[in-house]
Amino acid sequence: MATFYMRWHLNPALIPTDPEERGKLWISMLEMVRADMKSGTLTDWGMCCDANGGYAFAETDETSLNISILKWMPYVIFDIKSVLTADQCIANIKQAAAAAKK
Repeated sequence: MATFYMRWHLNPALIPTDPEERGKLWISMLEMVRADMKSGTLTDWGMCCDANGGYAFAETDETSLNISILKWMPYVIFDIKSVLTADQCIANIKQAAAAAKK
């Protein structure tokens, strides 16, 4: 399994201007976040203080991640990157250094 960093932001064209409708949409999306955290689909989630976007982390594979983000579209736009741990980076550097000596 890989770890994915997801930077997300809301699609402003689809956010209701009516405060009551906007509140209902927010609550429903936040309940979905809670469910994803509880199920382990997401390992961390946060929203920036400007309420326009935030971040999430997931430990999964590309196919499962793609399936899980489809429910957020078109309201949320994602920029997703696979990330490595410090231990993985150290191992890669050592492997590259050893290969360079050959």
